Amino acid sequence: MTKAEIVNNISGKLGLEKSDTQRVVESFMDEVIKSLVNGENVYLRGFGSFTIKTRAEKTGRNITKGTSIIIPAHNVPTFKPAKTFIEDVKSSEANVVK
Repeated sequence: MTKAEIVNNISGKLGLEKSDTQRVVESFMDEVIKSLVNGENVYLRGFGSFTIKTRAEKTGRNITKGTSIIIPAHNVPTFKPAKTFIEDVKSSEANVVK
Protein backbone atom coordinates (compact mmCIF):
# COMPACT_ATOMS: atom_id res chain seq x y z
CA MET A 1 0.00 0.00 0.00
CA THR A 2 1.28 3.45 -0.88
CA LYS A 3 0.88 6.76 0.91
CA ALA A 4 -1.63 7.84 -1.76
CA GLU A 5 -3.73 4.72 -1.09
CA ILE A 6 -3.64 5.41 2.65
CA VAL A 7 -4.79 8.98 2.02
CA ASN A 8 -7.60 7.76 -0.26
CA ASN A 9 -8.79 5.19 2.29
CA ILE A 10 -8.77 7.61 5.22
CA SER A 11 -10.42 10.43 3.31
CA GLY A 12 -13.13 8.04 2.10
CA LYS A 13 -13.82 6.69 5.60
CA LEU A 14 -13.90 10.09 7.27
CA GLY A 15 -15.43 12.13 4.46
CA LEU A 16 -12.50 14.56 4.39
CA GLU A 17 -10.87 16.21 1.41
CA LYS A 18 -7.90 14.26 0.08
CA SER A 19 -5.66 17.34 0.32
CA ASP A 20 -6.51 17.78 4.02
CA THR A 21 -5.96 14.10 4.70
CA GLN A 22 -2.64 14.15 2.86
CA ARG A 23 -1.46 17.08 4.99
CA VAL A 24 -2.41 15.18 8.16
CA VAL A 25 -0.61 12.00 7.06
CA GLU A 26 2.50 13.94 6.00
CA SER A 27 2.44 15.95 9.25
CA PHE A 28 2.28 12.71 11.24
CA MET A 29 5.28 11.33 9.36
CA ASP A 30 7.18 14.61 9.83
CA GLU A 31 6.54 14.53 13.59
CA VAL A 32 7.77 10.94 13.87
CA ILE A 33 10.92 11.81 11.91
CA LYS A 34 11.53 15.00 13.91
CA SER A 35 11.15 13.14 17.20
CA LEU A 36 13.59 10.41 16.15
CA VAL A 37 16.12 12.96 14.87
CA ASN A 38 15.92 14.66 18.28
CA GLY A 39 16.57 11.32 20.02
CA GLU A 40 13.00 10.87 21.26
CA ASN A 41 11.22 7.55 20.77
CA VAL A 42 7.59 7.52 19.58
CA TYR A 43 5.16 5.12 21.29
CA LEU A 44 1.72 4.51 19.78
CA ARG A 45 -0.26 2.23 22.07
CA GLY A 46 -1.83 -0.66 20.17
CA PHE A 47 0.25 0.08 17.07
CA GLY A 48 3.95 0.02 17.93
CA SER A 49 7.10 1.94 18.75
CA PHE A 50 9.45 3.92 16.56
CA THR A 51 12.87 3.90 18.23
CA ILE A 52 16.51 4.67 17.52
CA LYS A 53 19.12 1.91 17.69
CA THR A 54 22.84 2.47 17.56
CA ARG A 55 24.82 0.22 15.25
CA ALA A 56 28.37 -0.42 16.43
CA GLU A 57 31.42 0.39 14.33
CA LYS A 58 32.41 -2.52 12.12
CA THR A 59 34.74 -3.52 9.33
CA GLY A 60 33.23 -4.03 5.91
CA ARG A 61 34.66 -5.21 2.61
CA ASN A 62 34.61 -3.54 -0.77
CA ILE A 63 34.46 -6.66 -2.92
CA THR A 64 35.19 -4.93 -6.23
CA LYS A 65 38.39 -3.28 -4.93
CA GLY A 66 39.30 -6.02 -2.47
CA THR A 67 39.77 -3.54 0.36
CA SER A 68 38.49 -3.27 3.91
CA ILE A 69 36.63 -0.19 5.09
CA ILE A 70 35.57 0.95 8.53
CA ILE A 71 31.85 1.57 8.84
CA PRO A 72 31.47 4.06 11.71
CA ALA A 73 28.92 3.67 14.49
CA HIS A 74 25.61 5.20 13.50
CA ASN A 75 21.96 5.45 14.51
CA VAL A 76 19.16 3.78 12.58
CA PRO A 77 15.38 4.11 13.02
CA THR A 78 13.49 0.95 13.92
CA PHE A 79 9.85 -0.02 14.29
CA LYS A 80 8.59 -2.64 16.72
CA PRO A 81 4.91 -3.52 16.30
CA ALA A 82 2.67 -3.88 19.36
CA LYS A 83 1.61 -7.37 20.45
CA THR A 84 -1.97 -6.75 19.27
CA PHE A 85 -0.62 -5.62 15.88
CA ILE A 86 1.42 -8.83 15.58
CA GLU A 87 -1.51 -11.03 16.61
CA ASP A 88 -3.84 -9.33 14.10
CA VAL A 89 -1.37 -9.98 11.29
CA LYS A 90 -0.71 -13.58 12.39
CA SER A 91 -4.40 -14.42 12.53
CA SER A 92 -5.19 -12.85 9.14
CA GLU A 93 -6.18 -15.37 6.47
CA ALA A 94 -4.98 -13.01 3.69
CA ASN A 95 -1.34 -13.44 4.73
CA VAL A 96 -1.23 -17.24 4.57
CA VAL A 97 1.07 -18.37 1.76
CA LYS A 98 -0.32 -21.32 -0.18
